[in-house]
Amino acid sequence: MRLKPGDTISLFNSINGEWSAKIVNHNKENTEIKVDKLIISKKLENDIWLAFSPIKKNPLDMMIQKSTELGVQRFIPILSERTIVKEINTKRLKKIIVEASEQSNRISVPEIKNLRPLKSFLDEFPKDGCLIFCDINSDKNNLKNILSKKKEGPVCILIGPEGDFSERERQLIIEKKEIFSLSLANNLLRAETAAIAAITIVNYHLNFN
Repeated sequence: MRLKPGDTISLFNSINGEWSAKIVNHNKENTEIKVDKLIISKKLENDIWLAFSPIKKNPLDMMIQKSTELGVQRFIPILSERTIVKEINTKRLKKIIVEASEQSNRISVPEIKNLRPLKSFLDEFPKDGCLIFCDINSDKNNLKNILSKKKEGPVCILIGPEGDFSERERQLIIEKKEIFSLSLANNLLRAETAAIAAITIVNYHLNFN
């Protein structure tokens, strides 16, 4: 960076907010700064999670970047029977998340969990949470009414793999008491498109209910 002692920078974290600071000293090994004042206090944000089956690198990067910009608080990669990509580079995705948070002027930085089987995710999902299952075969659910009754816990959007969940997995999902299915369109959507569309719809209803 082309900054020098005396220049002002902004610092932020998920606990306090955003602060103004000045560079005191800077060299190749470290940078010394002096925190000046609080610029933006921590904001109350929607607790939206995204549970997704890993996809190819470029679409995955875009999905993580745009979902961060749209306010997702937690990413949960899951393994299902039809998951094609079996591994993800969590370190690389964390870098994308941080960069997208900075670019979109977010104070909070989303977390990304370790890859886990679908059943483990469902078993561990909080009882006070609301799970939105994106399913083209869904009956029409009134998402506005569902979210207007939501008082506590996260709202988690669940996106299937390429080729969708198996019938056995679909039954496992819809048996969950906390789940509501949602059809996003009449045609099939790519995983990254479905994620961005679902987050936008959920955010709208949470913000304007």
